[in-house]
Amino acid sequence: MSRIEQEDNGKKGRFVIYVNDEEAGELTYAWAGSGKFIIDHTGVEDKFSGKGFGKQLVMKAVDFARNREVKILPLCPFTKRLFDIDKRFNDVDFRL
Repeated sequence: MSRIEQEDNGKKGRFVIYVNDEEAGELTYAWAGSGKFIIDHTGVEDKFSGKGFGKQLVMKAVDFARNREVKILPLCPFTKRLFDIDKRFNDVDFRL
């Protein structure tokens, strides 16, 4: 069973995915003004790789952006690749 928690101090934040209370991965971001945040890292621990946890973290960040009506600048290579191939993220993609 996995769960995702968010931490945000107003300048930076992260989404952390836990599997059976063990940290399996994280997505980190930094606010760039009030209208956007930059995703700078997405990583999953080796023993949890290949299970879709990275994409779950990106989806959580996208939901957060939609709820806050802000944009995302995807600088992390993993997130950037997802944004490049999946047009469902266009509404929150700051590059467009």
